[in-house]
Amino acid sequence: KVENEPILEFRPGSAERKAVEEAVREMKAKTEEIPCIVNGEEIYTGNTKYQVSPFEHSCKIARFHLADEALINKAIKNSMEVRVEWERTPFEHRASILLKAADLISTCYRGKILASTMLGQAKNIQQAEIDATCELIDFFRFNVKYAKEIYQSQPDHPVAKHTLNALSYRGLEGFVAAISPFNFTAIGANLCTAPALMGNVVVWKPSDTAMLSNYFVYKILQECGLPDGVINFVPADGPTFGDTVVKSKDLAAINFTGSVPTFRRLWKQVAENLETYRNFPRLIGECGGKNYHFVHSSANIDSVINGTIRSAFEYGGQKCSACSRMYVPDSKWDEIKSKLLQECKGVKVGPADEFATFVSAVIDDKAFDRIKGYIDHAKSSPNLEIIYGGSYDNSKGYYINPTVVVTKDPHDKIIKEEIFGPVLTIYVYPDDKIEETLKLVSDSTAFALTGAIYGEDRKFVQKAMAALRDSAGNFYINDKSTGSVVGQQPFGGSRLSGTNDKAGMSTYLLKWASPQSIKESLVPLRSIKYPSNEP
Repeated sequence: KVENEPILEFRPGSAERKAVEEAVREMKAKTEEIPCIVNGEEIYTGNTKYQVSPFEHSCKIARFHLADEALINKAIKNSMEVRVEWERTPFEHRASILLKAADLISTCYRGKILASTMLGQAKNIQQAEIDATCELIDFFRFNVKYAKEIYQSQPDHPVAKHTLNALSYRGLEGFVAAISPFNFTAIGANLCTAPALMGNVVVWKPSDTAMLSNYFVYKILQECGLPDGVINFVPADGPTFGDTVVKSKDLAAINFTGSVPTFRRLWKQVAENLETYRNFPRLIGECGGKNYHFVHSSANIDSVINGTIRSAFEYGGQKCSACSRMYVPDSKWDEIKSKLLQECKGVKVGPADEFATFVSAVIDDKAFDRIKGYIDHAKSSPNLEIIYGGSYDNSKGYYINPTVVVTKDPHDKIIKEEIFGPVLTIYVYPDDKIEETLKLVSDSTAFALTGAIYGEDRKFVQKAMAALRDSAGNFYINDKSTGSVVGQQPFGGSRLSGTNDKAGMSTYLLKWASPQSIKESLVPLRSIKYPSNEP
């Protein structure tokens, strides 16, 4: 039986806390040199960029070398050269690599992976732990479990003496381009290893702002026996990477997590090149959301407040599932407002490597400028009122203080567009307009990733579930919109939130298989005639 990796507490003086503190000190004292890795060869191109700590952008934790078009094509060519051998490697051998990596990350490399995620992606210890160790380990172990179940799923033999039937779950004929985001170390690991587990070869472009943690994950996979060329590690400029992979006739799939504009661009490029490909490429994408909490008058208010603060402000609102809009009944607004503001005062903003920090800096200057723009819009709009926060400072790190905005207009851009930062917008609705407001929640944005309702009235819960059925791929009742767990709440949404392929369950792995039906006849065919043809 596979169980989820336990979340450690990192109490003062604990062994796990000391390991993280030591790893943080070591990483802050040097700049890691990160090459491209193709067929096991470390390639230092000389075209470099730095990864800095978002909460202290003068601290350069890594310098990584970028691949150009020629090197990306070399990686693709190498992938195709090793594809057949890897695809025919017994599943048990492929699975053993991930299981060994999971065990190593759980034990001797836990501090290293956590420290690189804290310093490079500005996650506090709690957020790093649930992502870079627990979820990553869960992906590795549960994916092996699900793959076993898939391989064991075989067709019936209705006439066993006459016919044998089988399904062969082949890898895709070509390579998979994996393009991963900054915000979850675990997602980067899953985007490249899930296809590889099913017998595919992968060309992986990690995010510039998650480079160090992703590099360490890759090195652990190598240590655990990942053959050269099965996953090629190719840092690159985004457009250069995308433009190159979509031109290859051997593109079998794109496994993507990132922005809507980028995924749309890739989709269009694939469509324009359809006549180039050996197969129709599979496009799997997760693109974020404009996630909601809807509060009913029967809700437990303390649970609403605590769940909303965690969902909206943990990791600076940079989770794809983070609550960005909340709908509150007029009858409960005064109470909710008072308690919300009181709790917000206890939210500590600071460096991610300080264990008391609840919210650290946002990922980079682009994110800072984008979020700042929405806050400035709130300051200037007559329909919007900032009731908490609203300040920002990028002098040392990219700090945006948690901000709460109240809108009179439920269609203002601040409550419709994805911000991806620590900004929560609240709309207060009349208690007698529940049905209209539920429809507003579902129809007013282009996203459908996560959503939560709060209420103890079961009639309301049933009504809300029906009204919001298409509004979220992950739906929560009396719980926050973040925190899906591998094996428990498979993750993904539709509309502009993505293709809803649900990472964290067996159907996701089927995306990386090309099943072949096999029939063997045991009895010779002795005539062309059927019984109906007899005189």
